[in-house]
Amino acid sequence: MNLEKGGRGAIERMVEAYGFKTRQALCDHLGISKSTLATRYMRDSFPAEWVIQCALETGASLKWLTDGQGAKNSSPNENISLLEKQVLIDGTLEMEGYYAFDAALLPDSIKAPMLVLDEDKIYLVDKSFDEVSDGTWLVMVEGKISVRELIRIPVGKVRVTSSNTNITFDCALEELKPVAKCHYYLMTAI
Repeated sequence: MNLEKGGRGAIERMVEAYGFKTRQALCDHLGISKSTLATRYMRDSFPAEWVIQCALETGASLKWLTDGQGAKNSSPNENISLLEKQVLIDGTLEMEGYYAFDAALLPDSIKAPMLVLDEDKIYLVDKSFDEVSDGTWLVMVEGKISVRELIRIPVGKVRVTSSNTNITFDCALEELKPVAKCHYYLMTAI
């Protein structure tokens, strides 16, 4: 692929991707002068930084913007959900990026999905819930977040079990803060 040439075609495809009628509208959007764009167009100089910006802003395929081949939009990925990935480190959640996740595998019942890595296990969790039920939860106990098994017991209490250490204790439901319901243990991290 020769990126020294191909500027004319790339500029025309950017105009199309943005839905503009003229190159002047593209100049206005990118904040560049007409002469700057005209120079790139006349010399057929490839505008890599503008192409990347256009792909990010419009969802147009980078391949299509670059050389006109392939689908105009990156829509084959419309069935892909980007899920936030958090890592549990010393009782705190730290953002570590995103996972591409097949939306067909994501149950409709999960409203606010997120992936949580705890040691070597990855959990699919839901940050949206109405009430605490029996099951695996991401909970905050005395300021520290961990994955725990919760069982509701009479009179507003809950039995809390740590899966790593098999330590169990009972407390009032108000004494801990549920962060997210763990729906699935997906895999062991590699």
